[in-house]
Amino acid sequence: MSKRKAKQILPFVFLVAVAIFAMFIKPAADYVPGASDPQYSSADIAWVLVSTALVFLMTPGLAFFYGGMVHRKNVISTMIKSTVAAGVVGILWVVCGFSLAFGETVKGFIGNPETFAFFNGVKSGAAWPFANTIPLSLFSLFQLMFAIITPGLVVGAVAERIRFTSYLLFIFLFSLLVYAPVAHWSWHPEGFLAKMGAFDFAGGTVVHITAGCAALAGAMVLKRRRSHIEQKEIPPANVPYVLIGTGLLWFGWFGFNAGSAVGANSLAVNAFGTTSTAASSAGLAWMFFDVIKGKKPSVLGFCIGAVVGLVAITPAAGFVGIPQSIIIGLVGALVSNIAVSIKQKSKLDDTLDVFPCHGLGGMVGMLLTGVFASKAVNSAGPDGLFYGNPGFLFIQFKAMAIVAAYSFVVSYGIFKFINFIVPMRVSESEEEEGLDSSQHDEKYMQGTLLVHNNGAFEEKPADI
Repeated sequence: MSKRKAKQILPFVFLVAVAIFAMFIKPAADYVPGASDPQYSSADIAWVLVSTALVFLMTPGLAFFYGGMVHRKNVISTMIKSTVAAGVVGILWVVCGFSLAFGETVKGFIGNPETFAFFNGVKSGAAWPFANTIPLSLFSLFQLMFAIITPGLVVGAVAERIRFTSYLLFIFLFSLLVYAPVAHWSWHPEGFLAKMGAFDFAGGTVVHITAGCAALAGAMVLKRRRSHIEQKEIPPANVPYVLIGTGLLWFGWFGFNAGSAVGANSLAVNAFGTTSTAASSAGLAWMFFDVIKGKKPSVLGFCIGAVVGLVAITPAAGFVGIPQSIIIGLVGALVSNIAVSIKQKSKLDDTLDVFPCHGLGGMVGMLLTGVFASKAVNSAGPDGLFYGNPGFLFIQFKAMAIVAAYSFVVSYGIFKFINFIVPMRVSESEEEEGLDSSQHDEKYMQGTLLVHNNGAFEEKPADI
């Protein structure tokens, strides 16, 4: 058997092996009424179930958001790379991902992979100690949705030049080596960042800084596209897709942030309000700032700004008041907008500005949590600099720096390792042809026009 054939067969063989092994895992006993388990709240269970679905909706939302901004010949390939994470991470989370993130701690750095291997012990009737009004199984599924979307965010930085099979391997390794450890550090009560006193309400470090720094590493390893070297302007394939994607992301983000209160309570209401307000502020700030720079107000500008605001408020959503979310959205948008302008003048080819928007947006959010956090909003958290506690800002800065450095270094190593095994970048001819065709044998068409040319009609793509 040739090496190429073996590589083609291996992923399917691996999936079949996992499925066969999983057949013999005995289902955990369910909740028995009258047992000494925590008291569940029907309202909390209902809200977290809805939030879980809302967070999942963000994955196709992200696919539309990214797919609308790339060249028309790369729309499908970009969208599937975000969406396929639901498949890879969905299986990996059951096998060992949840254990690594939330299993019994190993010195505060990683969870014991045996704790919940193949969801053994993830009972519907058991509860996570810090969310004891919902079943552990629901908590694990809610967290799964965060694990799915995180590697999907990285796609935007390496779009239009990375092989699909290589990206599948990246999702696998990133989830094991970056996402799971950082989730354990931040969200497990025995994680070392949590013990240090750092707070991340819904994923500023765990999701956005890890993805943003991985995106930076990927852009550096894969190097520049031919169109970027030649400074060709690539028009977005479908701006309405971007608008649809933004709407789905904004809608889903209510589950992302307000759902992180893991209950139908006043904290969820506050997180809901800060989420919407920060997005509104950032969308306007990005658009108005573009006008100051001499551009016309644009759909893309408002959409990108709104997403940056959602990123920036994520770590702070349950620790700051709604009025303070306005300044968080504003600052996040300005920092990312300026960073995008600087990046455009550099040789860094981060296709859809993932690092300036998600990486830096998450960093701004972590730091401003250290500034505006208030015990009046969440008694379980600290006061920030603005309310007389400068020490908390320093803790947030340390946590941010640790996660950023770790995510970049390990992700850079992952990209290099994969590139050593299988070339990650498509050939020049495949890049020119477009990844939709060369990687998937599919084609995105917004519509066609019949154009008369030298006595014959030929099809030309047309926006509709």
